[in-house]
Amino acid sequence: MSRIAIIGGHGKVALHLSRILSDEGHDVTSFVRNPDHVTDVTATGAVPEVLDVENSTTAELAQALTGHDAVVWSAGAGGGDLARTYAVDRDAAIRSMDAAEAAGVKRYVMVSYLGAAADHGVPEDNPFFAYAEAKAAADDYLRGKGLDWTVLGPGALTDEPATGQIETDPANPGDGTRTSRANVALVTAAVLELPETIHRTITFKDGTEDVVDALTAG
Repeated sequence: MSRIAIIGGHGKVALHLSRILSDEGHDVTSFVRNPDHVTDVTATGAVPEVLDVENSTTAELAQALTGHDAVVWSAGAGGGDLARTYAVDRDAAIRSMDAAEAAGVKRYVMVSYLGAAADHGVPEDNPFFAYAEAKAAADDYLRGKGLDWTVLGPGALTDEPATGQIETDPANPGDGTRTSRANVALVTAAVLELPETIHRTITFKDGTEDVVDALTAG
């Protein structure tokens, strides 16, 4: 049994994940910004804590993470406001990595997206540009930290039920890489148990191979 912190706890992936991890017997702390979301988080079996990661200092985040065995970043600004996108998806994410290190929490899993990279190719006039820039910066910063990191890159997200089957290393981002949020949660829970996924960037979509088999193949 581990003590796992989820940042961005009211997101759809996070709610699936906290239920999976709680059912497996882990102690889950789920950080949310809005106090109105506490009831939804509690229903998953996780322990909710209200924390505004956008405006929290590294020291405040480190205090919140102290005593945990792993951190999952599943937060996001949700688009729309460019300043908030950079503030949450890049700056707060980076502070959370420094905070994990300061708190002695070695395991860190980043939920990113398929295609996240410095050369993402999104035009500057595209509304998605700020998010692409922010995620690329955060992912690269994580890869340079001395943490036991994993970066997850699911394809286009859907609300389809979990199948427990994926395909890793899909060729092209976009609608052809549809990935259910429930499957993303299953993958996230699995990598927390699989040391062979440490220091890997794992891209995936819904597919036909069992999650664990796909993550450990080769």
